[in-house]
Amino acid sequence: MQTDTIRILDTTLRDGEQSPGASMGPNQKVEIAKALERIGVDMIEAGFPVSSKAQFDALKMICEHISNPYVVGLARCVPKDVDAVYQATKDYKKRMLHIFIATSPIHMEYKLKKSPQQVLGTIKEMLDYSKQYFDEIEFSAEDASRTEYDFLVEVFKTAINHGATTINVPDTVGYATPENFGETIAKLKKDIPQFSDNVYLSVHCHNDLGLANANALSAVLNGATQVECTINGIGERAGNTALEEFIMTLHTRKDIFHKTTNINKEMIYPLSRMLIHLTGLVPARNKPIIGENVFIHESGIHQDGIIKHRETYEIISPEIIGRSSDTLVLGRHSGLNGFRNRLENLGITFDTEEEMQQAFQRFSDLADLKKEVYDDDLFVILGDLTGAIKEGYTLDYHHINSGNSVIPTATVKLKKGEATFQAASTGDGPVDAIFKAIDEIAKINTRLTEYIVQGVSSGKHFNRIVKVNTLQLFRWNQLKRTKLLIRVAKSKLHGGH
Repeated sequence: MQTDTIRILDTTLRDGEQSPGASMGPNQKVEIAKALERIGVDMIEAGFPVSSKAQFDALKMICEHISNPYVVGLARCVPKDVDAVYQATKDYKKRMLHIFIATSPIHMEYKLKKSPQQVLGTIKEMLDYSKQYFDEIEFSAEDASRTEYDFLVEVFKTAINHGATTINVPDTVGYATPENFGETIAKLKKDIPQFSDNVYLSVHCHNDLGLANANALSAVLNGATQVECTINGIGERAGNTALEEFIMTLHTRKDIFHKTTNINKEMIYPLSRMLIHLTGLVPARNKPIIGENVFIHESGIHQDGIIKHRETYEIISPEIIGRSSDTLVLGRHSGLNGFRNRLENLGITFDTEEEMQQAFQRFSDLADLKKEVYDDDLFVILGDLTGAIKEGYTLDYHHINSGNSVIPTATVKLKKGEATFQAASTGDGPVDAIFKAIDEIAKINTRLTEYIVQGVSSGKHFNRIVKVNTLQLFRWNQLKRTKLLIRVAKSKLHGGH
């Protein structure tokens, strides 16, 4: 299959969500899916529905809120996995199954405990089973980059002969290098005739050696017709091919690649910021394309060049990706129409007018307090509305007392439904004291696994307002693992601590 347009499968909501700390609720996943539809991805891999009810519900909800991209569900070569994807997507006209099995010697021996012939038999059986539910089926050979080439060809031919319409070559552990990965893609293109006819050849590259984007681009140069990626490159371990890096490399070096995509590039930066605010995962400041430092110039030589002609030191115009140094500022005098228009420009939509009014009220309250409301503030509002915890404890109040000559002390008030609970505790530091007070209220012993403090917006008025990510506190008892989730969306730290 020869094409000048590379299909984009976005797996932010599946592989990306497997990144520690990136877990999203169904409402948050729907918001990302709606934004992915607007940016123009061809396929949205929305989850692994057999793994949990939340994953199943999110996949089903996404099918109810979008209409254009294929919605893809992941399945192992197990009937119940395929059934779960079908049940979650059966009412959606463009449903797609992504089914996989490991094919490298190390995976077959130690993980699957199957021989190569048993793996081939499983592929035949499960592809035949899946065809009753799906017209579009993507098959992946997990750990393909460490699979013996002749066996890989046999695996892919078997999958195609039994109904696969897309073949995916995953570099599952980021082992490949651009030269050898490109050579593999070129050989597959030559040795499997269907790739030149009616079967898409896809790649899914991980970034363990920092080569995910380079490997994906090498694959495109050698005949791949689909690339799988994530927003901001999030994903297992070191992450995946970053959508923004891949898209902008094709755009900037079209003299080399001669390929295009259906992506609306002006949505890249707003979508990146939306994901940051819904997950709390902040990219490095020097992250290509979307990092905070990308369009900042401090060196005098660079500043002089930029003043004279921007292209001396910028190969990408920030406006192309929907980014500008001049941020539109809303304020207390901005009306609903201006607010609505700015949300639309950022790719934020609400299903009902009631939700829009709730967001506008949050904005109005913030504008009264802060005077100037920036784009990041709007993403915070979106995160608050979609990430509200419907059960469990929520923070009502906290105060800490700490310093060089005092024992760190914290007072915490939590709400659960209509009931309120209050406790005070001392600790090794103010954070330790806060969580000991929470432990006392919740009657559990916890272990803090992640604590992140970051600024959520611009402007000096809020220079002491911070966002504390969802804090995951765990305990083990004799029967099960219990998770207490406490979201502090915006907390004012007292006493400068």
